[in-house]
Amino acid sequence: MMASLFQRTCRFLRFYQKQVKVPAQHIASKQTRSIYYSATRLQEFAVDDDKPQFPGSKSVFSEKLEFLKPDEYDGIPVYRVMNRDGEVIDPDQDPGLDKETVTKMYKTMTTLNTMDKILYESQRQGRISFYMTNYGEEGTHVGSAAALNEKDIIFGQYREAGVILWRGFSLETAMNQCYGNCDDLGKGRQMPVHYGSKEHHFMTISSPLATQMPHASGAAYALKRSGRDLCVVCYFGDGAASEGDAHAAFNFAATLDAPVIFFCRNNGYAISTPTAEQYRGDGIAIRGPAYGMNTIRVDGNDVFAVYNATKAARKIAVEESKPVLIEAMTYRIGHHSTSDDSSAYRSVDEVRYWDSEDHPIGRLRKYMMQKEWWDVDTEKAWMAETKKNVMQEFQAAEKRKKPSPTNMLTDVYEEMPDHLQKQLDEMKKHVEQYKEYYPLDQYEAMK
Repeated sequence: MMASLFQRTCRFLRFYQKQVKVPAQHIASKQTRSIYYSATRLQEFAVDDDKPQFPGSKSVFSEKLEFLKPDEYDGIPVYRVMNRDGEVIDPDQDPGLDKETVTKMYKTMTTLNTMDKILYESQRQGRISFYMTNYGEEGTHVGSAAALNEKDIIFGQYREAGVILWRGFSLETAMNQCYGNCDDLGKGRQMPVHYGSKEHHFMTISSPLATQMPHASGAAYALKRSGRDLCVVCYFGDGAASEGDAHAAFNFAATLDAPVIFFCRNNGYAISTPTAEQYRGDGIAIRGPAYGMNTIRVDGNDVFAVYNATKAARKIAVEESKPVLIEAMTYRIGHHSTSDDSSAYRSVDEVRYWDSEDHPIGRLRKYMMQKEWWDVDTEKAWMAETKKNVMQEFQAAEKRKKPSPTNMLTDVYEEMPDHLQKQLDEMKKHVEQYKEYYPLDQYEAMK
């Protein structure tokens, strides 16, 4: 049987130390050296008949034959600050954010909501190829993003548009990406909603589930080795948590004490599979202690609870250099994507309940109105303004040309090799010969 990724890494560390003849304490951190020593020499145990000496467990002996029964487990509690009426339950848990910050939170969430509506409809009209809405999960985006350092590195899945908008990613840039036009930072090579920005420390999103998770653990370990007071935040959904990459990422981060926050948006349905059919355990949070990570479950529809949890998690990650798992309990109100019809696996009444009774935007609006920071007239004016802003950028992005077809073959190597140059020349010749079949006026000129 093939060795696990973790085992192969341990072997590499031993091989490296042997080949270059460098003391183990110089090849990695204290935690990795522990792995090295554990794999290469016997541990010295004190003999105690009352305490097990088995490596890998923290326990005592018992003479009672008892199984751990999941049905008798109460479950990890859900941390919240506000109730559904926008009222702070415990004043000590109020983050005390000022009017400017709370207003920015609300405007970011509602701008995202408006952008979702317009781009979803544009896909239905055939104007873009694909789209994923964020309805119902806006609080997880903005609450977490507001609690981070702007230079913390983000590894998103594909439903974290609010995070990058909070950091200043403009509507114009977002629209350009969804249209894949000539001003798209990704040069039209990615599907819509696969954002990425070096300026905003947001790694470009990849379609396959959970591939970003081991990358996040590795990036966090690199930050630790560099001594920078930053952390990595890795967003993923309950469906991604069922992938093998998730388990590898958790284990590496925990054993190497990497400063990473694993932020799970548990929205109930993954792509189309209810959580009851995905796993039998107590959600995703229960996996944290099993891997040795600090863990919390939070009300994802409560933007303040998400903010508090993320702020505290960042403190642990940066100051103690330890990974943290946050499970944000929320609800995906929209379809998984424009390729999904959620009515096949859930009722319309269920969706209506979450949309009307427990929406993160509505909860925050109630809070702001109680503080007299917002009112009906301000709401009407803002919604008209944000719709106008989104429509302007939408129309402008639609009019821009598509990237040059030569982009398919450039940026692969620093200097284009002969075999790619040959393909490029053949493509140009073919398009020139049959140009009546190609809408070249819609594309930037080939170079």
